[in-house]
Amino acid sequence: MNQVKNRLQALGLVDRAFANTTDEELTGAIDALGDEHRSALDELVKGEADAATVREAVTHGRMDGTMESIALVVTDACLADCIEQLGDNADYPSSDQLREVLPGLVDTHGLGIARLMLASTVAGEAPASSIIRDLLKHDDLVKLPPAEEKQISPMIRKPKVDDAEREAIKAKRKELKKQKQEEARARREQSQRDRTR
Repeated sequence: MNQVKNRLQALGLVDRAFANTTDEELTGAIDALGDEHRSALDELVKGEADAATVREAVTHGRMDGTMESIALVVTDACLADCIEQLGDNADYPSSDQLREVLPGLVDTHGLGIARLMLASTVAGEAPASSIIRDLLKHDDLVKLPPAEEKQISPMIRKPKVDDAEREAIKAKRKELKKQKQEEARARREQSQRDRTR
């Protein structure tokens, strides 16, 4: 159960990171992609990738891996820069080492893309996931805003009906019920007559 909870929390971080990435940051990251990455992203969004199609694909692909895949493609350049700056410490960076490289990543790629890259590494179960999760929750530079409350079940809105229309509907139902009762009585009487013959 703990693994499932951790997995859902990691996906929640990616989702929140996407939600807090501006359209301009997404567009900049998409425009900077090479041909291979762009083709992969177009395939993931099932069309031509832009900020709107990416957001739509993320919304529909939270649980099937699409959201994570999009995050990996969009943040690949930021991740490569992070790995390069961390050097030999890239696999097991300390909190301080990450804090040292983050300002440069934010300057180069934007805050939203840097956060998305960090959240993506948590979802990808990087060895430093616990450190990165802590940064996304508490670091002054990359901390994600608290999650907004979301409606879980769809709201069903009943159409507004005025009193006169409601009374007309009730009268019609009552008439139909009376008619069905009369038909049922007539069938019973017919059935009894047929038995007595």
